[in-house]
Amino acid sequence: MAHTFKSFRNDKDHFMRQALGGLVAAHPSAQWHDEGFVGLMRDDATSGPPRVAVISGGGSGHEPMHAGFVGTGMLDAACPGLLFTSPNAVQVGAATEWADQGNGVVHVVKNYTGDVMNFTVAANSTNVDVEQVLVADDVATEIDEEDDSPGRRGTGATIIVEKIAGAAAARGDDLKAVAEVAQRAADRSRSMAVALQPGHSPTSDRDTFDLEDGQIEIGVGIHGEPGVERRETDEDKRPSAAALVTELLDGILESLGKAGVDTDGAEVALLVNGLGGTSELEMDLVFGEALTQLADRGVTVRRGIRGSLVTSLNMAGISLTLTVLDEELLELLDAETSAPAWPAVARDPEYADARTVDDEEQPDEGGENAWLTAFVERLAAGFDDLTALDRQAGDGDFGQNMEAAFGDVDTPIMGSDADVLNFFAHRMLVRAGGTSGAVLGTLFRAMADAFEEAGVDSRDADGGAFAGALADGLARGNEQITDLGGAKEGDNTLIDALAPAAQAAKDADGSVDDVLEHVFGPAVEGAKSTRGMQAKKGRASYLGESAKNVPDPGAIAVTWLFGEAGVDEF
Repeated sequence: MAHTFKSFRNDKDHFMRQALGGLVAAHPSAQWHDEGFVGLMRDDATSGPPRVAVISGGGSGHEPMHAGFVGTGMLDAACPGLLFTSPNAVQVGAATEWADQGNGVVHVVKNYTGDVMNFTVAANSTNVDVEQVLVADDVATEIDEEDDSPGRRGTGATIIVEKIAGAAAARGDDLKAVAEVAQRAADRSRSMAVALQPGHSPTSDRDTFDLEDGQIEIGVGIHGEPGVERRETDEDKRPSAAALVTELLDGILESLGKAGVDTDGAEVALLVNGLGGTSELEMDLVFGEALTQLADRGVTVRRGIRGSLVTSLNMAGISLTLTVLDEELLELLDAETSAPAWPAVARDPEYADARTVDDEEQPDEGGENAWLTAFVERLAAGFDDLTALDRQAGDGDFGQNMEAAFGDVDTPIMGSDADVLNFFAHRMLVRAGGTSGAVLGTLFRAMADAFEEAGVDSRDADGGAFAGALADGLARGNEQITDLGGAKEGDNTLIDALAPAAQAAKDADGSVDDVLEHVFGPAVEGAKSTRGMQAKKGRASYLGESAKNVPDPGAIAVTWLFGEAGVDEF
């Protein structure tokens, strides 16, 4: 089995030192202390009258938590441990003594045994007045029975609690008051996560936990700890984002209710957190879904937070956190902070369906247009094949773009050639987008103009008239596409099929079917010629020699205007 290269590193033994050095260098107001913590620069930390200090920490691998939240109005110091390992008591003790301004220090501690032990030892070993705030928000580890279980883990809610504590300290609250309001935020918060793929450790070169292809972990911890269920999925049983959000919210709201936190008509802060390997678009989708579902449940989201803020290296997953707000918590959440990782917070967010309005209706008058119906049916049968080809020679979206434009076109298609081709042009330009949308939209519009000006319709025209209009339309399209992007024959684009088709149409005769058959052969030969060409235009041109043995999918699609041939024939 080939070695998989997944991590950037130099020497694994020095990974953390070098990574933390870069982290601090990128932090605008933090500095490294050799005792093992990141501290807010003194000019920032000591501006104004003495106040309560707030520190936190935990294993590395969850960035930007905690160091990214060092800043005025949030943390005074953060203690990073090794990957997924709690900081030691010496680190925490040194950070506590350094941060103290004479008014005491609040420790924000995630409920992991190592974190709790080391922060407790540090607090007991200093002469500083310390109050501990324990964050235990992960409902996946909630156990009903009284036993020796450590209880819920501390996860996504930690950064909410850090923000509340830092804001309370900044406004001048005393030690007990800062700890009380921060603990209230922690007690009114719950989180739950789902993982689709494990993270990968740069120090061990191993996945952080085992998760087979097709499996997901419901309730996974931020170190990859098991959750409530490891679930097998397949193509037919793949859960939707909506279903997963429902499952997470059910668990969160149930746990809050058991704790006596009233969620009926509640106002909340919603955190949609990526676990390190989840795209921005996926987080956006989940955020919108969570907003919608909470509104349906009568829960009002007063503040929305979305981003990869409490990560598990590069785990592909999402966690949801709800904090039930009161007026004071809302005020503190809104308070200013200079912490670089604290994101922009959406105030009273509402979901809006980002629908593109497309009022263009499919032609439905007159008899069936057999020619263009056949074209759409060939496309529909080849969407996946076109995408597969484009993944080898481009950016993999050609078949998807064609499906976006034609996937819901009703067949058989009714209407004149001009009307239907104009409809195709609109679909490509509006729905497909990208290069293919612009190019094929241009082609179909040029062909529509030619057929309309000639007054020709394949449903009742003789072959000669149809050939003339077809030749004119293809030639116009060829010229306009060349003007648009500069492509010409030999550049490994759809022009290699379009140009010979336009030329062949000039001397075609017989019936409409005869004309199409006559044009089909040269178009196919042109499309075949793209196999072995090095692309000079489009995304395939970026791939150089690696794309030479792949026929151009756009050229294949052009041939389907005239006849039927499988992708494997090119």
